[in-house]
Amino acid sequence: MIYNREIKEKYEADVFVAGGGAAGVAAAVAAARGGADVFLAESAGAFGGLGTTGMVPAFAPFDDGVNTLASGIGMEIRRNVSKHVPLKTYWTSIDAEELKREYDRIVTEAGVRFSFFTTVYDVVTDGRRIESVILGSKSGLFSVKAKVFIDCTGDGDLIAFAGGEFLMGDENGTVMPSTLCSVWANIEKPRILPGKENRFIEKAYADGVLKYEDRHLPGFFHREEGIGGGNIGHVFDVDPTDETSLTKAMLRGREYMLEYERYYKEYLKDGFENMTLVSTAPVLGVRESRRIKCDYMLSVDDFVSRAVFDDEIGRYCYPIDIHVKNTDETEYRRFEEEYTKNYKYKKGESYGIPYRSLIPVSFDNALTAGRCMGTDQKMQASIRVMPGCFITGQAAGAAAALARGDGAVRGVSYTDLSKALTELGAYLPNL
Repeated sequence: MIYNREIKEKYEADVFVAGGGAAGVAAAVAAARGGADVFLAESAGAFGGLGTTGMVPAFAPFDDGVNTLASGIGMEIRRNVSKHVPLKTYWTSIDAEELKREYDRIVTEAGVRFSFFTTVYDVVTDGRRIESVILGSKSGLFSVKAKVFIDCTGDGDLIAFAGGEFLMGDENGTVMPSTLCSVWANIEKPRILPGKENRFIEKAYADGVLKYEDRHLPGFFHREEGIGGGNIGHVFDVDPTDETSLTKAMLRGREYMLEYERYYKEYLKDGFENMTLVSTAPVLGVRESRRIKCDYMLSVDDFVSRAVFDDEIGRYCYPIDIHVKNTDETEYRRFEEEYTKNYKYKKGESYGIPYRSLIPVSFDNALTAGRCMGTDQKMQASIRVMPGCFITGQAAGAAAALARGDGAVRGVSYTDLSKALTELGAYLPNL
């Protein structure tokens, strides 16, 4: 079938940002503060991605125990939310509604043009340049033309739809399992130690309470008295780039909630006896999908070596947090041995993130940030969390503002970029 129609060009901007999650917000705000005219398209009805719409219950660490790494825009946002939690807390619980309002504030005050319920459907290219994006909304299809395009979709949709190169999963194409996050009420302050929520899991399997033998249980984050955010259960064998697979995963995720509710109430108890499910997220908590091929692919070797780069745009420290691949007990033991004991830093340690890892190899006027940036699979499991997205989004936005004349992102001077990032408050100790 061949389908042709004329599509109206609705907007023109210096910088177009696809996706308004943590990376997209940081990119749009940084670009706007750098003097660029920015348009941002977000497919949901709020900014924040998985941290708001996806109900992920907590921020990963912003600091390495000594230095604030997600400084600048990320820390500005953090200072305005979860104020009752000390800034140097390893995990910070999230009130999604509070975070939505903070994202609204920072994007609006920066002068970014944006629309919710607006999704990238296609991309128009001319050789190595992206010319425009085709977006879909309630008003129909329309295009946006820009000088620089930033893919912050998490799934690498913009670059993939443009025909750019990407990788996905391990050597077999398997990605980390997803989780359908949730919010619960009537939880007393638990007496159970964090990380010990799976202590009765074997008995629950034996009793047939839990259908799948998923021993890796991230658990609950407690936001306030009686309220908890659930990061419980995995949905395996999901292709996050296929709507049929995602549909089945959502059904399975909602089904699992009843099983875990019984597990927490009857087996763990310890404050969970009266827990009530308030809501599951309207989107799946995807940890990994496409990874865009960039000029430099940040790797686990860079994590191990605490790498420093000449074009460093920030540093980060979160462990290599790869979740179990399947429900096999042998896989869980392998996961425990490899990932819970290795790939962790001492206080003050971090790895560098080069600007080159934000430049897709396929195009001259595009950048990326967040979980779909240029990494190998193991390193993606560290940088994918929200503070990492703030760091890389901020850098992509600053670079896009500098490149807005001709769109040549590789022509951005590192001297100019590091100056712009410093003015935004970025942590750049190796200048």
